Amino acid sequence: MSNPESSTDALGLAWFKSSYSGAEGGQCVEVAADTAAVHIRDSKAITGPRLTVSRKAWAGFVGLASSET
Repeated sequence: MSNPESSTDALGLAWFKSSYSGAEGGQCVEVAADTAAVHIRDSKAITGPRLTVSRKAWAGFVGLASSET
């Protein structure tokens, strides 16, 4: 993600979205981390369901995704 945009929800989670997502409303996710987990949601449906994973699982995912570029 480059130059992330952020927002905070009612639970105090700071959500970050990549600036690559642009203003045209493409398919993008937002992530928010707390001390125990990382939360993932659809940037177009912020009140919809969230996926929550451990910080270790998120780090593994990001590591794998970044090695695929």
